[in-house]
Amino acid sequence: MKKLLPALLGIAFSVSGFGQTPKQSQLISETALAFPEKTQLSVALIVNSKVIFTGVECHNDTLNYTDNSMKIFEIGSISKVFTSTLLANLVQKQKVRLNDQMNSCVDLPLNSRDTFTLQELANHTSGLPRLPANLNLATADFRNPYKNYSKDELLEYLSDDSADRNSPGEKYEYSNLGAGLLAYLLAKKEGSDYERMLKKYIFDKYGMTHSTTEKSKLNEELVPGLDAGGKETSNWDFSVLVGAGGILSNVSDMSKFAQAQFDSANTELRLTRESTFKVNNGMEIGLGWHILHPETGNTWHWHNGGTGGYTSSMAIDVENKTAVIILSNVSAFNPNRQKIDDLCFGLLKTLK
Repeated sequence: MKKLLPALLGIAFSVSGFGQTPKQSQLISETALAFPEKTQLSVALIVNSKVIFTGVECHNDTLNYTDNSMKIFEIGSISKVFTSTLLANLVQKQKVRLNDQMNSCVDLPLNSRDTFTLQELANHTSGLPRLPANLNLATADFRNPYKNYSKDELLEYLSDDSADRNSPGEKYEYSNLGAGLLAYLLAKKEGSDYERMLKKYIFDKYGMTHSTTEKSKLNEELVPGLDAGGKETSNWDFSVLVGAGGILSNVSDMSKFAQAQFDSANTELRLTRESTFKVNNGMEIGLGWHILHPETGNTWHWHNGGTGGYTSSMAIDVENKTAVIILSNVSAFNPNRQKIDDLCFGLLKTLK
């Protein structure tokens, strides 16, 4: 059984002059103990302009404090929030409209039922399935399943697929395909690529100097991902569907993006947080963000992510200007991965 180092566990690397509470320390330690050797959790707790970074690592059956605020993790599907933020930027610049259909960005013969809009791609109501039928995860390399899925295969799927689908705007159906397609369409419209658009519209603007979709550009240490059994595993390359999950970042950069959400004058970020579809009484969806209405009476904007070697979770309470970001090398296939989301929500409740 893993042991705690009490003298270390309560220490946090603070850039803002306030400390981690015993309750927060307990929540983090109890969560980390559920995961294998070499697991790392990198956590940012944000209250207004103040940020506290806390990191723990499982090593030799002991839970150690580590300053991993600058270390890089795959953020997985939190990338979808960034993809939708690109959409909001282009809308604000009047380069596209939310109700533009796909062929406003690329000329491609589509099935007559495929009238989905850019907004419907961003809020998972396009009717597109989670993955395209010609991306067979059963035959793909499970260690890097998206790597060899090409642009030509994506366009072939969109032209030829005739499977029954929900009508656009009818139902929420989470779609990696939809988010990846949205990023592809925006890049075509801009005459650019996803990485350059992220840098131009988001990373440079918010000082996210350690975030990228290209591992070769990393200037900080990449924490090795762990598979469900705790063994090191390969990173994922998302190829043409990069907008669905391909960003690598650290909690330092992600904190800057979270704090930018508190600026009411930031019109493109505010647009991403506006409700576009009601899923149920407890959840709506904006552009990328899931809008949660917990029993506390607050409104939380949330997204998580998971790849073969990493799990992430990010929740923001804009009204109270608080946020929690967790990046980890816990596999999305680890049976306890839900504990990362539980920790994220539990920590957010502790912030005043």
